Formats: sequence, structure tokens, C-alpha cells
Amino acid sequence: MKTILRFARAFVEKGDMLLLFLCLLASGFGIVLIASATNYVGFFPYVRVQIVALILGLGLYVLFTFLDIDIIAERRDLLFIFNMLFISLLFKWGVSDNTGNRSWLAFSWLPVSIQPAEVCKLTFIIIMARMMSASGDRLSRPLSVGKLAVHLLVTIGLIVVASEDAGSALVYVFLFIVMAYAGGVRLGWFLLGAGAIVAAAPFLWTRVMREDQKNRILILFDPTIDPTGQNERWHTDRSLTYLQSGGLTGDGLFQGDHTQAGQMPAQHTDFIFSVVGEELGLLGCIVVLLILLAIVIRIIYVGIKSENYMNRLICIGIAAILLFQIIIDVGFCIGVLPVIGLTLPFFSYGGSSLVTMFAAMGIVSGIKYRPAPSTNARYVTKQG
Repeated sequence: MKTILRFARAFVEKGDMLLLFLCLLASGFGIVLIASATNYVGFFPYVRVQIVALILGLGLYVLFTFLDIDIIAERRDLLFIFNMLFISLLFKWGVSDNTGNRSWLAFSWLPVSIQPAEVCKLTFIIIMARMMSASGDRLSRPLSVGKLAVHLLVTIGLIVVASEDAGSALVYVFLFIVMAYAGGVRLGWFLLGAGAIVAAAPFLWTRVMREDQKNRILILFDPTIDPTGQNERWHTDRSLTYLQSGGLTGDGLFQGDHTQAGQMPAQHTDFIFSVVGEELGLLGCIVVLLILLAIVIRIIYVGIKSENYMNRLICIGIAAILLFQIIIDVGFCIGVLPVIGLTLPFFSYGGSSLVTMFAAMGIVSGIKYRPAPSTNARYVTKQG
């Protein structure tokens, strides 16, 4: 009993209680929104899954607060093998979601489905941070950059082939760019990478991308594509209808005409922000964004305060996950970005996403709990 009390006291005193409060606030708010968004079919199964995921996530938050992330990072080869094997399970046991992507693992002995790409984001960040930390002053040399690039390409290549989920792959690309830039990789490498992407774009556009994927991008610029809004434009049009009907203060929770009629199948996942717009209005949308922004700022603050180069990069990577998903999700809800099927962190329905988010926040809390000695310090700045 004394040991438990000692651990509890240490957790409260040295763990990140502010970050935990913000995450619980966002998750609790999200559960209420999910209940409203699924009320037309009976919200209990969805809320139950989300509550179970929240409890599991809290356990992981506490666990990762006490775990030394340096010890985990030292096993980066094992983490890489885990990522490859876990994602590869999709070839045999992957099931499709409503977007047609084979992104989920569903086993009869598990109460919820698992999305490997969600879980592997964390291990990808840890591997990247450890590789960059091990490179030291040689980070911008061709061999070091090549290793990082191969790690990225192998990971996203497997995700795309195994799940056909380009949206998840884009998250990894964004993570790579942000962490590499923050870690000090020279600008010339980014220009070279951009040139390679431009050179490969025609091939990717004509040979790799499906017609519906192309149209999701083109509808932002060409009003003649799907003018009736029955195909690629349908989700965007419905989302804008939800947002416009809410006005400043919204129709009230469980009161939105479109939400309660279930006029958009993904309204509890990818388009939960549209539900906020209809039922809580512009003010509700601002509150959601402020909560998420506070979480991102807190993560960055913990990273800045850390004296350990690798830990700073981990915090930057975790903040980048949230920021990218927030920008993309809100962007396609308001019709300024193509719909690529990403959820709004903490608010959207999804057990894998919520558990992974709390595990990530636990890692940040652990970095705050265990500040590195100044002898290990290295500033995260761009090399000349």
C-alpha cells in the first residue's frame, strides 16, 4: 500500500497534470459529441467503446509517465521490426472501413478493431528521434539522411500497399519533414526531396492514384466535377450544410436536425467537427480548437524545457501528429482541403486513436517527469 501511495504521489507531483487535465477535458467533450452524433442509431455501443478506450488510455498515460523512454528508444531495431510485422497483419486480417481502405484489424477475441498505422506513429517517432540523436553532428551527411529516408519510404510503402490508406501515409511524411527540420537536417536536403516529389508527381498522378482520389483534389478547383454532389463532393457539401446551419451558437446538443437524422455516415469519426458546428455553432468550434491548441502548446513547452535532444524531437513529433490531423480534419470539413479520412484527435470516435493519443501524452508526461541532466543537452536548431 505504501508503495502504491508513493507512486501516486510521485505521479501527481512530477507527472504532467495540466496535460492530463486537457486530454481528459477533450476526451470527455468528445464522448458527449459522439453520443449526439450516433444518437440516431443508439449511442451506447459507441460511447462504451470510447469509455473503455479512455480507461485503457489513462492506464498507458500513467505507465509511460514512469517508463524511461531512453530505454525503449535503445531498442529501435526491435521497434522497427514490430512496425513492419504489425502493419503486415493487414494483408491477412485487414478489414475495410467506409472509405474502402483496408486499415483495420478485427479479431473476434477483441472488443474493438485496431488500426496499426495509428499505433505505429509513436514507434516511428521514437525510432526517428533515436536515429537522429545517434547521428549527432553527422545528421546532414548523405548516409544519415539516407537511413532516415529509407526508414520513411519502407514504412509508408508498406502502409499504402497493405492498407491502401494514403491519408495515414501522409501523416508519416509530415512527421518526417517536421522532425528532420527541427532536428537540424540542412535545407538543401529538403529542396532535393521536393524536387524528387515534383519529378515523381506525373507518374504518381497517372499510374498510382485512383480516379476518385484525383477528383477529391480537383473538386477544390473545378466546379464541373460532380456538380450534383452525389460522389466526391458529397461529404464536403454535407459538412458545409452542417456547419452553416449551426450559426453562432448552434442548435444544441442532441438537437441538430442533420446530425440527429444521421445524414452523414462518418459524422462521428472524420466529420465530428461538422457536428460541433451544427449543434454548438461557431463558438463551439472555437472552444474545440482552443482545447486542442492548448494540448499542442503544452507538448511543445515540455519539449523546449527538456535538456535532452532526443526527448525534444519526440515531443516535436507528437505535437506534429496532432497539428497535422487538426489542420487536415478541419480543412476538409470546411471544404478547403481534400477529404483523406483523418480523425480529429481526442474528439472523433475510435478506440485505437484515443488509446494511442493517451500513450503519446504519457510519453510527454514521462519526459517532464524525468528531466535529462544538462550533460546530455543538445539544442534543436537548424544546421547551417
